[in-house]
Amino acid sequence: MALATLLSRLLGFVRDAMIAWYFGTGFGSDAFLAAFRIPNLFRRLFGEGTLSSAFVPVLTETLWKSGHSEARSLAAAAARLLAGLLIVLCLAGMAACPWILRLMTPGFAGPKLELTVSLARIMFPYLFAAGMAALCMGTLNVFGNFAAPALAPALLNIAMIVSMLAAAPIAGRPEYGLALAVLVGGAGQLALQLPFLARHRLQVWRRARAFHPALKRVARLMVPAVLGGAVYQINVLVGTLLASFLPEGSVSYLYYAERLLEFPLGVVAMAGATAVLPSLAREAAAGDAEALRSTFGYAFRMVSFLTLPAMAGLILLGEPVVAVLFQRGEFGAESARLTSQALSYYALGLWAFSAVRIVVAAFFALQDSRTPIRVAAVSILANVVLGVVLMRPLAHGGIALAASLASFLNLALLFLALRKKLAGVDGRAIGASFGRSLVSSLVMAAGVEFTARTVMGNRPATAVGLVVCMAAGVLIYAGSALALRSPELAGICGLVKRSLRAR
Repeated sequence: MALATLLSRLLGFVRDAMIAWYFGTGFGSDAFLAAFRIPNLFRRLFGEGTLSSAFVPVLTETLWKSGHSEARSLAAAAARLLAGLLIVLCLAGMAACPWILRLMTPGFAGPKLELTVSLARIMFPYLFAAGMAALCMGTLNVFGNFAAPALAPALLNIAMIVSMLAAAPIAGRPEYGLALAVLVGGAGQLALQLPFLARHRLQVWRRARAFHPALKRVARLMVPAVLGGAVYQINVLVGTLLASFLPEGSVSYLYYAERLLEFPLGVVAMAGATAVLPSLAREAAAGDAEALRSTFGYAFRMVSFLTLPAMAGLILLGEPVVAVLFQRGEFGAESARLTSQALSYYALGLWAFSAVRIVVAAFFALQDSRTPIRVAAVSILANVVLGVVLMRPLAHGGIALAASLASFLNLALLFLALRKKLAGVDGRAIGASFGRSLVSSLVMAAGVEFTARTVMGNRPATAVGLVVCMAAGVLIYAGSALALRSPELAGICGLVKRSLRAR
């Protein structure tokens, strides 16, 4: 999961670097990126985030208690129902685009708003392919297949890269070619998974009964999970809304900063939560509370072990990372500086953003989506209030800082609620692991700061200098973790060895 997600994220960086090169952070960039948020947000709300969290536990329980045949029947019935709902949602969304965008980007007007609406209408059908791909992903994960679903998002990035190379140099308005590439990439994401479904005899396209009884439980979980499992995405949407009132380019600064944040977030947190959810759901279905607590604690400690150094690295090396990846063409030094400001504030919340996904996965495995939605409402409200207050002194940086602070609040409330619901969660072990990882991260930060001054000094950032600093950070962190006898380091090494032997 992590390696496949890593490939997708690397291709995503190439895609974003090309968008920055061609469009910079001006009129066209703001319009496309704001429009792209609509299908992307709906994909994560009604696709990956919600559907997986609501569907995987129910499908796992059906497979565990009723066998493969009944699980295949449930998957096919869910596919038919979801396809119909997505078609209706796409048509309604395309018609409502002007009103949606006036709510999302109230600061846009005139030609900028018109271009944003046109681009959003072109991309909205992507929701159908992405939603069906998410259903296929959840189904394959339950049956033990993780690689193909994790690789599927790479096809979206490949389609957009090809569009930029082929169409952007000759098109009068290349944003339209990029929007069409989103549709092509979405179709590829779905098509890639179909052969793997057939291998497991999971023909979700086959004829099935109109309604499977287990879908009622999926629906009960899914409705509140729209908010409970997607607080980060909703807070990003709030950020776009607030940034539309700021000077031109603010939406783009936040977008590129988020993309950099989503690299460790996707490779560690999303991959970890996706991989651990079927195990948690299986243990919950079997009534094995001890195993469920153990799996949750292990996943939480691993995510903390990997995201704390990434958080320190992004704060220290944010500006050179942005410069090396994006500073070319229309994306100048000032754009890089302002983007790195947003990245620093977002990076402060990386650990909380990541840990929340593991805690929410535990709630969904227990088929409890009400607690996450109650906590989500508090977190979203806090993000709005903090964003309005902080954007005045800190501009777009204040919006990013508000999202980080709201995520810490979200994590704290969720963790306290889980400890009450799942009595026996070993908070001491988690706290001790966090302390070791934090100390190792601080040691690493000092080493990276010294290496950066030695290698790069006041000279412009280079890819070679950045790689040297990152390699030094990995070695220093691993050495510090080894000195502190961190069991998470041994666990990572063990996972790698087992994966290599399995291959």
